[in-house]
Amino acid sequence: MDSVHLPAEPLVVIQPSNRWSILSLKDIWAYRELLFFLTWRDVKVRYKQTALGAAWAILQPLFMMIIFTIFFGRLAGVASAGIPYPLFALAGLVPWTFFSNAITASGNSLVGSANLITKVYFPRLIVPAAAMLAGLVDFLLAFLMLVILMIYYRVGLGPWAVMVPVFLFLLVLFTLGFTMATSASNVFYRDVSPVVQIALQLWLYLTPVAYPLAVVPERFRLFFVMNPLSAIVEGFRSAVVFNRAPDWTLTLISASIIAAVFVSAAIMFKRMDKYFADVI
Repeated sequence: MDSVHLPAEPLVVIQPSNRWSILSLKDIWAYRELLFFLTWRDVKVRYKQTALGAAWAILQPLFMMIIFTIFFGRLAGVASAGIPYPLFALAGLVPWTFFSNAITASGNSLVGSANLITKVYFPRLIVPAAAMLAGLVDFLLAFLMLVILMIYYRVGLGPWAVMVPVFLFLLVLFTLGFTMATSASNVFYRDVSPVVQIALQLWLYLTPVAYPLAVVPERFRLFFVMNPLSAIVEGFRSAVVFNRAPDWTLTLISASIIAAVFVSAAIMFKRMDKYFADVI
């Protein structure tokens, strides 16, 4: 039998991917250890040299819940569909806070990793994806606080709670798509990040977080329906605190928009990432 001659060192060939492929899951899987390392790094950096540490993941939605309760629940008298308004508001703030913080953290992730991007090859998507995945730790802590508040108000989880992973998946997919677009654009135009921050402040009030979608006037309803976060927030709230089926039509529309955003952002990111090392 002929002996097999192996190279003295592993041979790695870097070549362009198929032009019709959107994301190379094989490449991302091959660099999964780097993804885990960068995610863990972002988690540690986020709370490094802070007095309260991970408690900020709970305090941020908690303080916003208190503010919403005072201004929307007490002063404006916004209806909360039969449940205590603090619980209503927090159920909407948990997914929103994840989205907002992930977009903020990921916006400058590529620029902040310039030393890494310009020296070694790896799928560039790993950088903004790691910044986004680090936010899942905050999401879990905020969700735990929501469960504690539900126990306080004696509101239990029901069978429709099984829909939570579905809406979390839609939330992660939409956040990743939006992150790909903003982080890639920020490499070429550094004013993208502050513009996104301003947009997020407006976006919060155009999403049914502090109020139910049912109170939105009919002439503005279509605008809110086209906002993917409307279905995510409403569906998450329905599954967790109301224990009822989500609005399937709204969910289907949102899922379609999210899929379109994700595919478009992935194509955009792929076409731009080959220039990152030169521009950054």
